[in-house]
Amino acid sequence: MSILHWPASERPREKLAARGAGALSDAELLALFISSGTRSLSALDLGLNLLNHFGGLRQLFDATPEELRQVNGIGLAKSAQLNAILELSRRYLKAERPRGESLTSSAASKLLFKSELRHQPNEVFAVLFLNNQHEMIRFEHLFNGTINSAQVHLREVVRRCLQYNAAALIVGHNHPSGISEPSQSDIAITRDLQKALQLIDVRLLDHLVVGDPVVSSFSELGLL
Repeated sequence: MSILHWPASERPREKLAARGAGALSDAELLALFISSGTRSLSALDLGLNLLNHFGGLRQLFDATPEELRQVNGIGLAKSAQLNAILELSRRYLKAERPRGESLTSSAASKLLFKSELRHQPNEVFAVLFLNNQHEMIRFEHLFNGTINSAQVHLREVVRRCLQYNAAALIVGHNHPSGISEPSQSDIAITRDLQKALQLIDVRLLDHLVVGDPVVSSFSELGLL
């Protein structure tokens, strides 16, 4: 049955307007972005097919445009729409925050690093540069590595701190294995980085290890 024949209260667009986005399922939200279906499939059918094909929302948004187009009814335009959703989400999390709003809460920093690093196939070491009020100056992927390691150059981190006049940092990297437990090398580089930053009077607030789905915090674990 076409969505047009559904009761108005159950159509995704009308349902969102009446009850808010939180009332919609993943498939219904996807249907709103997909916008239109095919001759044989509604937009909601396409949303369900995508979730079933990839095994869930996480796997769907990790898919490449080529993988998306392997699903019946998903062409170049719709695959571009789906990739744009994820990119907008990342940019929202990195967008400049209002003056006076800091980004030092564990939940906020974990969400930012998780959105940036969880989908990366190789290890990536990223740095969040903060000012004296702990407001975001810049978020950067500084070092890219292999499936199980990323070489961190302390001199480059220090140079960027001076370039941006940062007063504090939160650093993080992902473990493509999905295990977020810090390794001995993670602990060692964190200690070396903390010592290097102390020489230029910059505080290292936290080191986050992004697994799947857990993000470990050095600060919470008492390692910093």
